[in-house]
Amino acid sequence: MKKWTLIMLIIAMLAFGSVIGFNLMVKGKIADAIANMPEPVSPITAMVVTPQHWQPTIDAIGFVEPNQGVTIANELSGVVANINFENGSEVQVGQNLIELDSAVEKANLKSKMVQLPAAEADFKRLSRLYKQNSVSKQDLDNSEAKYLTLKADIESLTATIERREIDAPFSGLVGIRGVNLGEYLQAGTDIVRLEDISTMKIRFTIPQTQLPKVSKGQSIHVYVDAYPDTPFEGLISAIEPAVFYQSGLIQIQATIPNTDAKLRSGMFARVAVLLPEMTEQIVLPQNAITFTLYGNSIFIIEDKTEDGETVKRVKQVNVDVLERNGNDALVSGAIKAGDNIVTSGQLRLSNNSKVSVTQSDALTPPANMPQL
Repeated sequence: MKKWTLIMLIIAMLAFGSVIGFNLMVKGKIADAIANMPEPVSPITAMVVTPQHWQPTIDAIGFVEPNQGVTIANELSGVVANINFENGSEVQVGQNLIELDSAVEKANLKSKMVQLPAAEADFKRLSRLYKQNSVSKQDLDNSEAKYLTLKADIESLTATIERREIDAPFSGLVGIRGVNLGEYLQAGTDIVRLEDISTMKIRFTIPQTQLPKVSKGQSIHVYVDAYPDTPFEGLISAIEPAVFYQSGLIQIQATIPNTDAKLRSGMFARVAVLLPEMTEQIVLPQNAITFTLYGNSIFIIEDKTEDGETVKRVKQVNVDVLERNGNDALVSGAIKAGDNIVTSGQLRLSNNSKVSVTQSDALTPPANMPQL
């Protein structure tokens, strides 16, 4: 019995030993395979850094305003007798736009005008007789008062008739009228919008810390959603003398020529105040920069000789992003002209990773950056 037990123990030990030995052999083979596995090579795209010109700007937002704009309204109540303009047409300063019925006033004016020559003649006759002591001073005064009253009535009626004829206060473009012929208008009724859009204005605010960088006559570029790729050029025309104490902002006004009438009042606009242009700057596409909470960095490609062969490896370098414009970024740091940098494929990279440069149009940045 003891002999049988000993034989079984020996058999079990041999079985377990063979299993353990097999596992050790497998692990050894795997370790050898991993040790002999070639280093991974990450495909990337790259670009050579070249100095560029950079246009620094102060960015702001605002709304486009007309050079002059007013809603035409009537001072007196009355019935619309004539409308002398077409919707959306151009009008000139002094052009009659609308006439209210003034038949009664014109009749009263005619009556006063008829009485005026007789009153004037009577006053002149009594003046001569008074010098001859033929009439009393009271008769002369009554005649003069009657004459002057008629003149004042004529001036009053003339002014009233003129106030019923509404003229354009300046040249510009009229909109869509809100009244019709024969309609009775209360005083102050909005008739039509008139705007001078030959030159437009825009108001925007900048932080007071940027005030030393702006001045009257400085150039700006204005962008509106209707023409997103067209910069409208203008000049700063006024700077508010006081800073708004609650926000620390200061208001700026600029004028923009609008000869082609593309700009309309009320348009939301993005403003770029142009600062002196900078030359020989390092400008990179933003997709070449790795943005993290711990800082921004790029990968510079370096050629190294290993085992008699030239390989490409990357070095991670921290950079500071000074300004951005679309997909471009102005940077500073341990980077210089002529450096070959990674533009895509950074997610798989770490310091000293081996890379191979490929060409891929799929990673070409779009012409217009998407807006949130």
